[in-house]
Parts: sequence; C-alpha cells; structure tokens
Amino acid sequence: MRNQSVNFDEALKQLQSGKNLLGTDGILTPLIKQLTEAALQAEIEHYLSTTSIDTRKNGYTRKTVKSTSGQFELKTPKDRSGAFEPQLIKKNQTKLSENIDNKILSLFALGMSYRDIQKHVAELYGLEISDGAITHITDKLLPELKAWQQRPLEALYPFVWLDAIHYKIKH
Repeated sequence: MRNQSVNFDEALKQLQSGKNLLGTDGILTPLIKQLTEAALQAEIEHYLSTTSIDTRKNGYTRKTVKSTSGQFELKTPKDRSGAFEPQLIKKNQTKLSENIDNKILSLFALGMSYRDIQKHVAELYGLEISDGAITHITDKLLPELKAWQQRPLEALYPFVWLDAIHYKIKH
C-alpha cells in the first residue's frame, strides 16, 4: 500500500490563498480520507490477528463515501474468506457520519422543499443528494411523528392568559 502523507505546509498555503477547508476540493478532504483508510487498515490487521478463521488480506474494494468535508473514494480492505466486517464504515455504508442526515432532517423540519435541501447540501458540502435519498432520510421521522400523534393526552391542561393595554402618557 502506498502511504501518502498530507503536506501541512502546502495545506497552510492553500488555506492562506483562500481555498475552502471543506467541500469537494477542500483542504481537509484528503486528510480525512487518509485517516479513515489508516483506521480501516488497523481494523483488518486486528481482525486477522484475533480471528480463528484461516484467512489473510485480499486487496481492497473501492467505494465512494460522503462526509461533511466532501465526497471521496475510499479503499476498504478485505480478506479472502469475506468474513471481515469493518466497524468504522460498514459494508454498504456510503456516509461517514450521520451529520448529513441530521442536517437534512433539520432542514426538512424547517419546511424546506427537497429541491432547496439539495441545493443547500450541495452548496455546503459539495454533495449531490437525490430526491430518493432525502425521502429515505426523512422517512426516519415518520415513526416518531406517529408516536407523538398517538400519545395519551392529559385530562387537564392549565394555562394562564394575560391581557394588557399600554398607554403612553406624558407627565
């Protein structure tokens, strides 16, 4: 495996020249990619040293991962038996964290349309999100909404109502 390291002097120069930290061409995206791949490599090495199955490394699979710092292609290690299940980024997982889902849910809760959410996420993170993905994310709210609608109501709800008039009077 070719180990590329992030050149911090070059990153500092790019930051001073006005390049974005986050997004598709952000300064932090290669660093996050490098750290994630190193963590996955450590996971498979730990797995191989502790498993009772007779297996060994068998190359990498590539997947595109979306994160709050942008989108990048990740090399996920695999083993010959196919029993290795990474914990950092599980099989079929395409998002590095749930932050994007939480942002989409909050935008949806504020009443934004799917098209506005797509534009907002693309502007902030440089990610293209389809209508189907937004629907899938917002469908997570439906069980919570149903539970709230079907909650038992109290028999009595106290409230206070105040009314006042304010007059401006000169002395």
